[in-house]
Amino acid sequence: MSRAAGTQPHAADSHDLIRVHGARVNNLKDVSIEIPKRRLTVFTGVSGSGKSSLVFNTIAAESQRLINETYSAFVQGFMPTLARPEVDVLEGLTTAIIVDQQRMGGDTRSTVGTATDANAMLRILFSRLGTPHIGPPSAYSFNTASVKASGAITVERGNKKTVKATFNRTGGMCTECEGRGTVSDIDLTQLYDDSKSLAEGAFTIPGWKSDSFWTVRVYAESGLLDPDKPIAKYTRKEMQDFLYREPTKVKVEGVNLTYEGLIPKIQKSFLSKDKDSLQPHIRAFVERAVTFTTCPACDGTRLSEGARSSKIAGISIADACAMQTSDLAAWIRDLDEPSVAPLLTALGQTLDSFVEIGLGYLALDRPAGTLSGGEAQRVKMIRHLGSSLTDTTYVFDEPTAGLHPHDIQRMNNLLLRLRDKGNTVLVVEHKPETIAVADHVVDLGPGAGTAGGTVCFEGTVDGLRASDTVTGRHFDDRSTLRTDTRKPTGALEVRGASANNLRGVDVDIPLGVLTVVTGVAGSGKSSLIHGSVAGRDGVVTVDQSAIRGSRRSNPATYTGLLDPVRKAFAKANGVKPGLFSTNSEGACPTCNGAGVVFTDLAMMAGVATVCEECEGKRFQASVLEYRLGGRDISEVLAMSVAEAEEFFGTGDARTPAAHRVLERLVDVGLGYLSLGQPLTTLSGGERQRLKLATHMGEKGGVYVLDEPTTGLHLADVEQLLGLLDRLVDSGKSVVVIEHHQAVMAHADWIIDLGPGAGHDGGTLVFEGTPADLVAARSTLTGEHLAQYVGA
Repeated sequence: MSRAAGTQPHAADSHDLIRVHGARVNNLKDVSIEIPKRRLTVFTGVSGSGKSSLVFNTIAAESQRLINETYSAFVQGFMPTLARPEVDVLEGLTTAIIVDQQRMGGDTRSTVGTATDANAMLRILFSRLGTPHIGPPSAYSFNTASVKASGAITVERGNKKTVKATFNRTGGMCTECEGRGTVSDIDLTQLYDDSKSLAEGAFTIPGWKSDSFWTVRVYAESGLLDPDKPIAKYTRKEMQDFLYREPTKVKVEGVNLTYEGLIPKIQKSFLSKDKDSLQPHIRAFVERAVTFTTCPACDGTRLSEGARSSKIAGISIADACAMQTSDLAAWIRDLDEPSVAPLLTALGQTLDSFVEIGLGYLALDRPAGTLSGGEAQRVKMIRHLGSSLTDTTYVFDEPTAGLHPHDIQRMNNLLLRLRDKGNTVLVVEHKPETIAVADHVVDLGPGAGTAGGTVCFEGTVDGLRASDTVTGRHFDDRSTLRTDTRKPTGALEVRGASANNLRGVDVDIPLGVLTVVTGVAGSGKSSLIHGSVAGRDGVVTVDQSAIRGSRRSNPATYTGLLDPVRKAFAKANGVKPGLFSTNSEGACPTCNGAGVVFTDLAMMAGVATVCEECEGKRFQASVLEYRLGGRDISEVLAMSVAEAEEFFGTGDARTPAAHRVLERLVDVGLGYLSLGQPLTTLSGGERQRLKLATHMGEKGGVYVLDEPTTGLHLADVEQLLGLLDRLVDSGKSVVVIEHHQAVMAHADWIIDLGPGAGHDGGTLVFEGTPADLVAARSTLTGEHLAQYVGA
């Protein structure tokens, strides 16, 4: 219905902008912008320019905080507490749904099926239609153990009455592996030295210090074991108590503690966690001490025999979860059962979403921890695709990460479809193919860290192209094909690779050159490299697993830079190195070295105030009197990497060990980071480059990088290519799993897997130089690369 001429628009229709004024989160410098609603807005700019600070930490964070405030104080007590972002005005916000790149799965029992609720629907389906019928949905769950109990219970109501009660629950968990699919065999020689006694420090487990109250002393002073007797001389009973005793209450120095056998304690503390989420030295210990083999009882399906015996049309729930989702969707469509029609429709829609989003190659039993950042993000998108919500703000963090150019168009269509339903779509992105479909572009910069945090451009894509910003200048950059390819010095032979979907792949990976392994998402690239190359001697792998670190961790602690710096300070001043650590003797006693004092306000957002004693410097005043090269330790931690490289390179402060680490940080493009910046404030791209800088110091001839362009701006990709060239020219071999065409064009050798994903992939479709790939155009990668270089 057209509005009659001259009538005023309705007041409710005037709220068509999200207004941000004076945003100062992280490095933002009083940013003020207006974002159109019900449009696709892309935020771009170099890595570290403030995109995530504006989109995630300001707009999305405030939206979530305001929604949480609508709940009662009782409910808010169970929710994460969010502080109000540092911003003067935020108007026009709508409900924000955040789809970020956080890796999934901290637990080994988390799978793609459990993360998307597809498993829950399958369990209900089998409990209704499976023959023989074995019980309710829990009987098909590998997370639920069978329980039987009987006894007397007292009900305190009116006259007290004791009642006999029995309870049983049928679960589907395999009793042998407890629903993990693998059983672990622990090498006891890696846990302790049996020639020593507990008092002599027999334990060789990382982090188990001899004076630790909770670990070592609970064994030594439990009264169950003789602390002065070598473990090799234990009687059979002592050995049983030492290794397998059930949890028992003991008193150590008047404190009640729980004593538990060593094997169950190790299983709980190390093996129940996803291996990738462990710190590097603990992961190395687990890999040394534990061998994982497929559970012989359930053959890796995680399910009990009963759950596997119940079938629908000859298929058990274990078979259904092992199918790739595109095949499972077809099987669900063929089931004609009116009694469960609504369930089949909902399950079919969820599985179709997998296919539509380009994840049709995943199986529901795939452990969630093995998904890449891009795959994890697309799995999270599945629940939003069929949503009927409108006027919602969807916030995406690089949705094209891990996508082949062939799949990017499909992702663009999904973003546009969400927008066309009447939603506001905010996307942080670097890929020109996605920036090109935006209705509105916000370019942040001009630099990174303290040199960024301002809006350099706001407007249309054509306006961005014409602008003189870093993004505008590089928007239409296209790399040229490398013509002077380097000659290999040897080869890493891979024969009969058959991990996941690989079909007996034989390939020689050339050494001494830059090799790019590519192919559509799910074609088998990671399976080939991580399965057949990464574990070899001399191979250094820099993957996309998350960096673990609290707000106390910073680039200086993570890279090991702080050790030589503390020693240099200690030597120059004749004192102990521990004084220069915020986690040790030198920490300010008021804030315990955090620099801020946190006040917990229950269900309301906690308040962080700068510590009055140390004024945020984190050290005791007496420590700040010690100087090195005219600077105290807090001034050194406030320096940027580039400044510190100069400082530790010459003069009184010259420290070669620190200088080497700083050079590597500058090499990977992190010269703008300050040494004391908390790791929790770094973007995804920055974290991966920090990890790369750390690994560059390792002795190894072959570097394996997993999509190093993730989170990199077009301008930064050139710097990365320069770094890769320097690594190769210094005699290293570099193997890169990558989708970015600029990296492919720059390679000496390309290995292309495909032709499709899942069971349509897993074969070698091309190996040779980029020029040959473009000339042949025989694969999807070849077609897209030819288009990219304008051949």
